[in-house]
Order: sequence, then structure tokens, then C-alpha cells
Amino acid sequence: MMKLKKTALIAALLMSMIGLAGCAQRNQQADQWATIQKRQKIVVGIDDSFVPMTYREKNGQLTGFDVDLARAIFKGSGIRVDFQSIDWDMKETELNNQTIDLIWSGYSKTAQRAKRVAFSDPYLTNRQMIVSLKKHPVNQMADLANQPLGVQTGSSGMEQLERYPKRLQQRIANHAPILYDTYNNAFIDLQADRIKGLLIDEVYAQFEIKSRHNGSDFQAIDSPFAAEQFAVGMRPQDQQLRQFINRRYRVLQANGTLAKLKAKWFKE
Repeated sequence: MMKLKKTALIAALLMSMIGLAGCAQRNQQADQWATIQKRQKIVVGIDDSFVPMTYREKNGQLTGFDVDLARAIFKGSGIRVDFQSIDWDMKETELNNQTIDLIWSGYSKTAQRAKRVAFSDPYLTNRQMIVSLKKHPVNQMADLANQPLGVQTGSSGMEQLERYPKRLQQRIANHAPILYDTYNNAFIDLQADRIKGLLIDEVYAQFEIKSRHNGSDFQAIDSPFAAEQFAVGMRPQDQQLRQFINRRYRVLQANGTLAKLKAKWFKE
């Protein structure tokens, strides 16, 4: 009799655990807008080295176009924007695990990413450039034949290389790029002639070259890849959040705030 009671108790505990796990899973799959409003905070995942979108100044303060835009979007909503630096290669995983609520850091809208992430309306056009040293220039794709090319891990440039290998990847040394966690490290290797060129976002390339004391040592040319659009990434089920961001974005367009931010960061 005692044995039967123990068996029944274990069975009940297992059923309870399964039920709790099911509730947790359903909660993860639900629209989180009400939860975000209740806690009055939204967590934005960023790459804090991506100039001029999301980066840290020498004093450690976070700044950039996307930082300003995110704060403007949520201004007056009662929701505080909490920026969280993440491993950029793990951004979609962090999003779907609910470690973060948004990916907002010069995040290009691509077909591959759209399989896992929902996107806001695009807010900026970007393209991939190839940066090289003027003393060892890359003036055309043929100049990269059997040469080392750098790219950031998890970047849209990396995705483009893999998706269209004949355009560039099959030309370079070992038919594979040199991978970097940050563009900062890639620029160090470029200056040291450890790579011939760097596949990089146009917004980063232009800002970096202009701001460096030796910026005149570099040049940039178009890559063989099509232009991209930056957008905010979120979980597919978070449709209310998506609608809020798109609605607020249209307001910022109409009242001139977006134009002012672009003028501030891109001299438009």
C-alpha cells in the first residue's frame, strides 16, 4: 500500500512539472507587450562597438544613432530603454530566449534572419563596402584573389558571403574569410597588413575613416552585394510591440525628429 502511495505521489509530481513546463513554454510563445508595459522596461541587445550606431565613448558612455532613435521611439511611453551588450553572433538566440526584447544595432533585414526574427519597418539604407589601405589598395574584386579578407562574425556581410559565394568568397584566400568579434580588431589587422581588405557596413566604414587620425590611409569601394536596410528585430509573436515601434517611427518621420538624427550622425 505504501509503495502504491509513493508511486502515485511521484506520478503527481511529474504531471505538475510537465504542466509548469507547458505554461512556461506557452508564456514564451505569447506576445510580451503587456509584460513589457507592466515592468516599464524594454531590453535592447546591441553591439557596443558598432560606430556610429551603438558604441561607447572613451568615458564608457553609450552613444550612437540607434541609441538616440530607440530613446526617441519610447520617449513618453513610460517604458525605459535598457541597452544590453551581447555577443553579436548569439543575438537571435538571446532574443528568442527572452534575455533581450529587441535587436537594435545596425541590424540588417535579410531573408535568412527573417526566418527567426520579425522586423520593424526599415529606417536606414546600408550597403557592404570593402575597406583597404591605399598603399595596398583593393580597387576591384580581382585584387582580392587569394588574399585574406576580414569580416565580423554574425554580420550581414558574413551572411552575404555565404549566401553568394561566387561573388567574393570563392576568390579569397582559402575560400573563407578571417572572422573578427569586432570591427575594431579587424581594423588593427588591416593596418598591420594581416588582411588585404575588410568587408564592412558602409555606415561604419565612413564614420571610422573620417574619425581616425590616419583616416586618409584608407579607402573604400562597393562590394558586389546589394544594398540592405536596417530595421529593429523582435520575436515573431511580439506583434503589438512591432506595431508600437512602427507607429512611433512614423510620428518621428512626420515631426522632423528622424531627419534631425540623420543630420546629426550622417551629416545628411
